[in-house]
Amino acid sequence: MKIQKVYVSLFAILFTLGIGKYLVKAESYRDSPLITKEHHPEESAESKAFSIKPSVTDENSIKVALLLDTSGSMNGLIEQAKSQLWQILNQLAGTQRTDGQDTRLEIALYEYGNPSRTDSRDKQIKQLSPFTSDMDLISKELFSLTTNGGEEYCGQTIWTSLTELAWGENIKDLKMIYIAGNEPFTQGPVQFSTACQKASDNDIVINTIFCGNWDEGVRTSWKEGADIGKGEYMNIDHNKKTTYVETPFDKEISELNTRLNNTYIPYGKKGAEKSHNQKQQDSNAGSYSLANMADRAVFKSSKKYKAEDWDLIDAYKKDKNVLNNKKALPDDLQALSMDALEAKIQKIIAERDQIKESIQDNNILREKYIRDNSDLVDEDKTLKNSIKKSIEKHAKKKGYALDKN
Repeated sequence: MKIQKVYVSLFAILFTLGIGKYLVKAESYRDSPLITKEHHPEESAESKAFSIKPSVTDENSIKVALLLDTSGSMNGLIEQAKSQLWQILNQLAGTQRTDGQDTRLEIALYEYGNPSRTDSRDKQIKQLSPFTSDMDLISKELFSLTTNGGEEYCGQTIWTSLTELAWGENIKDLKMIYIAGNEPFTQGPVQFSTACQKASDNDIVINTIFCGNWDEGVRTSWKEGADIGKGEYMNIDHNKKTTYVETPFDKEISELNTRLNNTYIPYGKKGAEKSHNQKQQDSNAGSYSLANMADRAVFKSSKKYKAEDWDLIDAYKKDKNVLNNKKALPDDLQALSMDALEAKIQKIIAERDQIKESIQDNNILREKYIRDNSDLVDEDKTLKNSIKKSIEKHAKKKGYALDKN
């Protein structure tokens, strides 16, 4: 009884000093349904009920979720993500199944650690895009990012991406999470070990990218998270500026990109807005360098660049019945007969294919030039190089091969 009285008195003193609230908070975390077995002997009901959302497509897919720390010190990370996006996407676009089956590339994007851009100030996690093949949207969201000091909850962010995104259960899919930041991996109400193990159990690879010293990332559990998630632990210098190799082929590729844009026919409710965004992301890419604009054009000339939700040509190639909805067509096409309309579309398809082929041919020469002048580029400890290395390793395990072109 005396012991109990002493305990109560001590707690009252601590609470008066403002320390007791942390004990209450710690006690509430003990009962959190997402805490691991190491900290709670029984697996939570929520963890037991966890299930992967079905995919929206039956196609074999490469699914990558990017989880970026946008707290106050992460301006450099955001800059690398924006300036290296098209090089990263070209690497993914060149990753194909060895059995020859087509694959779909889908990217999801989250930010965490920025209270000014999230509705929930306790979690400070925001989904910027679910899985999408619209890479113009991903670029737009990256260019919207700002930084502000906040709480970086890695375990909670991973768990959120696992429960919100449509990962599907296709065993042929390559499914990966990349989480980048610079605060301890252990912060927040969800234990990182729970989230990383749940990802691994569902064939989702966790790759961790610590923005800072390698040893510090190890001490703060970033490597442990990758180990549990069967992925790669990497560290980068997030403040290193992206360097490009300008080539004699960049200008022609950029000009071909302008011609390529002219083959897109906006239709439907999203048409005008997404056509404008396509050009805006061209401008954003070009703001870094002509070489970066060339990287974007190369991706746009690949099979992984999708626009069927707003471009009549891509929509027609997916489903010819799209022409039956005359009201969704541009005004100048509505008066055409079906034969005349299809003839016009077939002509544009042939023109677009020719332009894309020219871009790819120029890029073969461009890539050779870059390889021959690789001493001009310092790729070590950057976001794109870290992602490239991990893709090369894990793609092979899932029956994928990289185009070495």
